[in-house]
Amino acid sequence: MRINESTYVDAAEKVIIELVEESKRKNRGKINIVTTSKIRNLLAMTADIYNQVLTSQKENLNEDLNGRIEYLRVRFMYECGREPKVNEFVQKAQILDILKEIKQSKKNYLLFSRYMEALIAFHRYYGGRDE
Repeated sequence: MRINESTYVDAAEKVIIELVEESKRKNRGKINIVTTSKIRNLLAMTADIYNQVLTSQKENLNEDLNGRIEYLRVRFMYECGREPKVNEFVQKAQILDILKEIKQSKKNYLLFSRYMEALIAFHRYYGGRDE
């Protein structure tokens, strides 16, 4: 996967720093990136599946959970189409690619979920705003 246990936190921080810096350059020093509430909506979709993955006894996820992960990818794409700032965030964070790389792995999904949490934490820390 593009991220692993030892890189996902630094990767999340790098994504947010890059988004903030690009925004400052484009907006005369103002931070104007995706809002906290938009990211939290994405995390909420992720968390719903996370709870089911966590209780799964097997390392390979069943067909139902894999279908839900694929649908999650569709929902992320939909949100990208609705809001350019969400699209910029999802592309920079490589979320769609990481979702593809889960490939029925419980471990990979749990890692993806922690990556999403790290993105939100750094978003808040580096000045992301609510709306």
